Amino acid sequence: MPAPRPALVPAPTQLTYRPGHFTLNPDTMVRITPGAEPAATLLRTLIAPATGLPLSPATDGPFVLALDPGLGGLGAEGYGLTISSDAVLLRAAHLTGLLRGIQTIRQLLPVQALANRARPGVPWRLPCVEITDVPRHAWRGFMLDVARHFQPVAFLRRYVDLLALHKLNVLHLHLTDDQGWRLPVADYPLLTEVGGRRAQSMVGPAGSGVFDGIPHEGTYTERELRDLVTYAGARGVTIVPEVEMPGHTRAALAAYPELGTAPGRRLDVWTRWGVCDTVLGVHEPVLDFCRNVLDTVLDIFPSPYVHVGGDECPTTEWVTSPAAQERIKAEGFSGTGELRGWFLGQVGDHLLGRGRIPTAWAETGEGLPPEFTVMTWRDPEHTRIALKRGHNVVSSQHSAAYLDYAQSASPAEPPAQPGLVVDLRSVHDHDPPEGPASGGELIGVQAQLWTEFAPTAGHIDYLAFPRLAALADRAWRGASPWPLARARLIAHGDRLAALGVRHGPFDPYVPVPHRFGEEST
Repeated sequence: MPAPRPALVPAPTQLTYRPGHFTLNPDTMVRITPGAEPAATLLRTLIAPATGLPLSPATDGPFVLALDPGLGGLGAEGYGLTISSDAVLLRAAHLTGLLRGIQTIRQLLPVQALANRARPGVPWRLPCVEITDVPRHAWRGFMLDVARHFQPVAFLRRYVDLLALHKLNVLHLHLTDDQGWRLPVADYPLLTEVGGRRAQSMVGPAGSGVFDGIPHEGTYTERELRDLVTYAGARGVTIVPEVEMPGHTRAALAAYPELGTAPGRRLDVWTRWGVCDTVLGVHEPVLDFCRNVLDTVLDIFPSPYVHVGGDECPTTEWVTSPAAQERIKAEGFSGTGELRGWFLGQVGDHLLGRGRIPTAWAETGEGLPPEFTVMTWRDPEHTRIALKRGHNVVSSQHSAAYLDYAQSASPAEPPAQPGLVVDLRSVHDHDPPEGPASGGELIGVQAQLWTEFAPTAGHIDYLAFPRLAALADRAWRGASPWPLARARLIAHGDRLAALGVRHGPFDPYVPVPHRFGEEST
């Protein structure tokens, strides 16, 4: 009886199974063409813990990793994989394509290959296949909010590995907010010393009035972040940093009150959820501060995209701020409503001048220069409007990609962001509109996990998976019949289990046990 065919997530663009299999053993040698060495290193790094196989390099071997610039039709991330009973050939035009193919090889192996310790006695067989695989979207991302609840860098590395396995290529780190500042900035040490700690956290949804009484703190070092960037890059994942401005800045204002609209006022790091009405001022020293912070960001993160937040910025404090009113008069504005766009234009120009692409949350892109890439999150129609305005767009729709919402209506579901239920099918069915021929470009899709209701690694795992796998499947492969996609995702649950991911339900009406007191392995 033939072995069952592995259910690949995301599904390849073209896949044909052939009879037979190729067996990896201690004598299997790997032939590596020039430029493909990092892919070989990644292959050994990922499968050696479970298999113990050396996969030693050789000038002639049955397992070939080939970098071939002539395969231009595969694009930056596409690859071709041919496995016969006596050979394996993985080819790509670019190194990133080889890295994607390595993840497919991992999924084709027995699930025990994903373990982080030796699994003796397993025959390490690859089924014979012919695969040609090219992603639908260039940006396939996951945003993790580490400002509300800090997670150590070891956890971020683990999520880089999970993203890479699913061929997601962006880890967007939400590093600052009202409730915490996690980014070190040498010229402003109080940002982390003061802004990196809050006295307690709200329990329940915004406005609950209930607090846990437990201090929460955490910041990254510059070395940790640089090493994370290197680690992610070796797996084909880009770290996109986000520093919020001009709203969602209460933690920064607690550290440096002079940056606010009432410079003499003393503030604490916010302990509540929701939208805080304290915002940055618009006087020149504030802009200097933002530029200096962004220069630190640029120095640590090589990502072409730098996210500056930009949404949910109340204007009430600007109404009563003499400096804001002077700025309105000097710029010839009609009122405070124009200050947010002006502010973001100033920091956007700074980023553009340094060769980076400013990125922001936006409903329709209104008030933002067209050079901004925007993440539309409220309504699919907003995506169409932003595209017509000339913005490149990453679709981040809350109704299909906000993973802090509950994933089932079961009363056994743990606390989550109140409002919608975003189940597995809602995530997989999301199909953002493409842009008009003369407008901006839909460059991709992204899932978000805001962490008001996800303080631990176990919480994050439960909310993220399997929904993040469903988003990865749709973002890479495009549409596929839901029954087939669901069956693949359910089978993929064995891989998640092997990786220690305590995920949520595959069926919104059948809850799974959740034990958040234990950390994920």
